[in-house]
Amino acid sequence: MESSGELVPFPLLMTCNYRACTIPYRFLSDNPTKPTPTELSWINVFMNSIPSFRKRAESDDTVPDALSRAEKFAHRYTEILEDLKKDPKSHGGPPDGILLCRLREQVLRELGFRDIFKKVKDEENAKTISLFEDVVHLNDAIEDKAKRMENLVKGIFAGNLFDLGSAQLAELFSRDGISFLASCQNLVPRPWVIDDLDTFITKWSRKSWKKAVIFVDNSGADIILGILPFTRELLRHGTQVTLAANDLPSINDVTYPELVEIISKLKDEHGKLVGVDTSNLLVANSGNDLPVIDLTGISQELAYLASDADLIILEGMGRSIETNLYAQFRCDSLKIGMVKHPEVVEFLGGRLYDCVFKYNKILE
Repeated sequence: MESSGELVPFPLLMTCNYRACTIPYRFLSDNPTKPTPTELSWINVFMNSIPSFRKRAESDDTVPDALSRAEKFAHRYTEILEDLKKDPKSHGGPPDGILLCRLREQVLRELGFRDIFKKVKDEENAKTISLFEDVVHLNDAIEDKAKRMENLVKGIFAGNLFDLGSAQLAELFSRDGISFLASCQNLVPRPWVIDDLDTFITKWSRKSWKKAVIFVDNSGADIILGILPFTRELLRHGTQVTLAANDLPSINDVTYPELVEIISKLKDEHGKLVGVDTSNLLVANSGNDLPVIDLTGISQELAYLASDADLIILEGMGRSIETNLYAQFRCDSLKIGMVKHPEVVEFLGGRLYDCVFKYNKILE
């Protein structure tokens, strides 16, 4: 479904006291004219990402004078971040994750950069589409239902490593690439920093959900080898699934048109995903244009499709951990993501590349 019109609140979100910011950047007692230590720390996270974004922008052959425009992007965004260090109320502040992302996208778009990660997304999608069937068959070969679900969840975490918004991972990816199967084997051992997987599997083994909405994250291995095999398992057990993808490009996040194309390539001539019927699978435009999400502003189409869901899943560090870890819903919910910023590690405890699997069950 295409997105159009005014954004609306997500219908199953409990909006009382909701704020799309998990980590408190400041408190009421903080001096409004001075940046807090947390604000400074996150401003530096975004500052450190500038070189990798500039490099991607320089190689964007859809933009005339990409080299000079990329330099302007780096200069302008650095200036904005420096302004926020001096005066946290500037540029629509005080800053949080959503504002810092929005300002970065705004500068890129004003300079004509619409999708600086397009080339790497297309390359990774092509590679991982060719691996999809093998990954599905490996999972299908696990006869124990609980163990198969655990393996599928580990696949989501392994896929979620393909995140070019993390400066450290962007450097690793450009240098060495990231192997999906190696990532599966090298996940930090359980128990994870938030680990409700056993509770989720117990519910899963007793009763499937009628309708799930999944807010998806990155292109490549994340969506194709992580989320889609998991989605296929839900479909196999009779759950209707709506995948909600971004309206506009942001970092290497998959967009609505890209996801529609990916799924059409993965289906066989009978419209099946490796033997599983997809008549209960929908793709929706979330109305979002950032790698984080404020659930008080989603597309009307998604709001309509999600109104009777009984399972909401937010995937990825930006959507599930940094902005919505404590978001409450009127139905069961799942927040899945890998911790890829040291600042999040410090907040949650745990380890770098630790996993978050937070399941909230509504009492029946």
